[in-house]
Amino acid sequence: MEFPVVLFDLDGTVVDSGAIILASMRHATREVLGTEHTDEELMQAVGGPGLEAQLGFFGPDRVDELVRVYRAHNEPLHDTLEACAGMEDVLVRLHEEGRRLGVVTAKRRATVELAFARVPISHLFETVVGGDETEKHKPDPEPLLLAAERMGIEPTTAAYVGDSPFDMRAAKAAGMYAVAVSWGRIHDRERLEREEPDAIADSAEELLELL
Repeated sequence: MEFPVVLFDLDGTVVDSGAIILASMRHATREVLGTEHTDEELMQAVGGPGLEAQLGFFGPDRVDELVRVYRAHNEPLHDTLEACAGMEDVLVRLHEEGRRLGVVTAKRRATVELAFARVPISHLFETVVGGDETEKHKPDPEPLLLAAERMGIEPTTAAYVGDSPFDMRAAKAAGMYAVAVSWGRIHDRERLEREEPDAIADSAEELLELL
């Protein structure tokens, strides 16, 4: 196997959460600020810096309220969450091949657990790094490097799979093989291509050929 360790982003990569993130971003900005934004504006920073930074773009002086309203709207929606098409099978296949798997996500650990309660795949991952476990966030490599440290590996032996430009920048900065996926519906393929990832997958099954 080319990469014995494969790390994954969660939102838009493993779980199909783009729609509920968008709905909650729209709800929070409407309720708190009374503003309307395009889908692209609402999603432009998703997957990178933490939720506070994402919402702070719209209301820098009302971040705490925006985050509170977002979470109150978003967390119950996890009851509808599903895995991205084909991802559960791919993760099982990789695990059965003896790959060591992990998650590095901007989600707080508590919200990760909500996702895993709905999509029961947590047993496949050796480690999970949540967005509240590091001081710096993607595109900084710190979260990815923490996962590598926990797993006792050299970062160059790992691939990182994600659906955002921030994922690709973080992977490159950490010295990992950067694999972009186009199915997340959070960032379009063209934006991912501009980051010049090492590979792009358009279906979950393609990952088995790339990793």
